[in-house]
Amino acid sequence: MERESATPGGLAVPAVISSENLQGWDAERDLGNPGEFPFTRGVYPTMYRGRLWTMRQYAGFGSAAESNRRYRYLLSQGQTGLSVAFDLPTQIGMDSDNALALGEVGKVGVAIDSLEDMQMLFDGIPLDRVSTSMTINATASILLALYVAVAKQQGANLKRLSGTVQNDILKEYIARGTYIYPPRPAMRIVTDVFAWCRGELPNWNAISISGYHIREAGSTDVQEVAFTLANAIAYVEAAVAAGLQVDEFAPQLSFFFNSHNEFLAQIAKFRAARRLWARTMRDRFGARDPRSMMLRFHAQSAGSSLTAQQPENNLIRTAVQCLAAVLGGCQSLHANALDEALALPTERAALLALRTQQIIAQETGVANTVDPVGGAYAIEKMTGEIESGAKDYIAKIDAMGGMLRAIETGYVQQEIQKSAYQYQRAVETGNQMVVGVNRFQADSEQPIPTLRIDPEIERAQVARLNALRAKRHAAKARAAVDEVERRARGKENLMPAILAAVEAYATVGEISDAMRRAFGEYQESVVV
Repeated sequence: MERESATPGGLAVPAVISSENLQGWDAERDLGNPGEFPFTRGVYPTMYRGRLWTMRQYAGFGSAAESNRRYRYLLSQGQTGLSVAFDLPTQIGMDSDNALALGEVGKVGVAIDSLEDMQMLFDGIPLDRVSTSMTINATASILLALYVAVAKQQGANLKRLSGTVQNDILKEYIARGTYIYPPRPAMRIVTDVFAWCRGELPNWNAISISGYHIREAGSTDVQEVAFTLANAIAYVEAAVAAGLQVDEFAPQLSFFFNSHNEFLAQIAKFRAARRLWARTMRDRFGARDPRSMMLRFHAQSAGSSLTAQQPENNLIRTAVQCLAAVLGGCQSLHANALDEALALPTERAALLALRTQQIIAQETGVANTVDPVGGAYAIEKMTGEIESGAKDYIAKIDAMGGMLRAIETGYVQQEIQKSAYQYQRAVETGNQMVVGVNRFQADSEQPIPTLRIDPEIERAQVARLNALRAKRHAAKARAAVDEVERRARGKENLMPAILAAVEAYATVGEISDAMRRAFGEYQESVVV
């Protein structure tokens, strides 16, 4: 008897799909040509025939000096862009000597307290010749200012700086948790970055609107698209309300998606997100510049799919997930390392992850044809279903009063929690197979080498921070921090004051505290 099949997110998968399953589908309207509205087939006419995606391995641990060595090693091995992971204290605006930072310094990323650390992080790396992505949100404005300050010291032309600062605070309230301020002042910081980048950093992506963490929290593919684009709609609305014109800032928006296990559904997800965003920008916001309608995205293989059991299997999972991202038309890509269910990656594991991307690019031939899956019945059916499901969610969120209100009421969080629970139950009952976990287990396993962070790194980081405070011009740093607080209490753009503060060697924690005093701190409501 033929078994019924569906993705974990509930998309039905018939045994055979034909043109009869594509009722209402119009090739000219829904598919089009690569590089043309609605961009279903890709945002550029030649895609990887013109240039391969940026191979941007996410890395950062311990001290700035250690992370700098890892960056230079990966660049020497063919990596084509940097992606910076920051430690938890840096992400939530605490200096390394804060009592709450104890035991967390340098653990899940690199510790950055000041311009001195940022100089060390990018020592010997010309910032006007490398594209850098920084996964940072609540303190995104400060870390972007630190990056710009280092570029200025290098003599770089700021107009040539390229890269992305994540700066996506809404998904922190939904799925990740590294917020500081309440949502509405946090949105003000986001739009200040938009406005400042428009004039100062024209080639920089002022935000990377992230579905990755929404999916990691347990959402379905439809929810990932819906909630990510609903967040994006909120950012566009906030920027317009702040006086910006859509076509002035929208070309600097970028996105970040998760590439998970369901191979065909992932390809369809990326294509659906691209098409829905193009239609949203044109029809809802009146965008006229084609660049405003392009959903350019970074992809990362699914960290939540990695298993501590039989970790070598993660190489295969990651390869399949990265292939889906490429067939889905990503602009940059990170491949997770096989050991990331256990620890931050070792140098060897990071190299194998990079080689995964290089083999896909150079040996499989999938980069030789633009959108090789376009027109495939299964792909087009799933693309349509994901787009339709995401539109339904966005309509519900609009009816509630928008994404900020949906977050404040806990609606989005509850939807993700329900999906996460259903998936976990399916794993526990065996309905969802995970190789090596609930099927095909091994009687015994050989341990693999893992990275260990030396506790001495934290002591050394705190000592450097104390030395910096002792040698800097204290009155100048204090005055610069006071100016950040003054602007935060008013309406002037924060970025010039933040840049002046980091150049005066004020610390990440001091600048964050200035905004805490002005904005307050967010207290999460209980979602049941």
